[in-house]
Amino acid sequence: MKHLFARFATKTSEWAGKPVIFILALIAVIIWACLGPLFDYSETWQLVINTGTTIITFLMVFVLQNAQTRDTRAIQAKLNEIILTSHAENRFIGIENLDEEELKRLDELVAKAAKGRGETEACRTVEAAKAAPLKKAAARKRPVAAKGTKQKQRPLEKS
Repeated sequence: MKHLFARFATKTSEWAGKPVIFILALIAVIIWACLGPLFDYSETWQLVINTGTTIITFLMVFVLQNAQTRDTRAIQAKLNEIILTSHAENRFIGIENLDEEELKRLDELVAKAAKGRGETEACRTVEAAKAAPLKKAAARKRPVAAKGTKQKQRPLEKS
């Protein structure tokens, strides 16, 4: 069933993204608008377009989200493979799981490193950003009585 929906989602998103489909939808809206005076702009006339567009939008959200999620995962796997087979830092693998603040900070540092400054700072930040969620999770899992004692955290393994 998963594979059937995945194929359906892919084909539907390809089909829905074509210019001819947009033109057909535009023509349908124009026809609906032109029929307004004929139906005296009644509630039924309005209900037709509202119901039709709501149903299509509701269903397309799930179809397009499925296709986009699979595309994103495939791109992420390809990028990870490029990182692993190149001279890039392996520490960058998995950074898509960082929160927004950590990603913004990392983006700034990588841009700075690209200009020839701060390469080591960018690498340290990747390590710190990856360790931050682990520290947060460990703090949440620690029992109340154990909060007073400090535990040593193992540093992340370097690749």
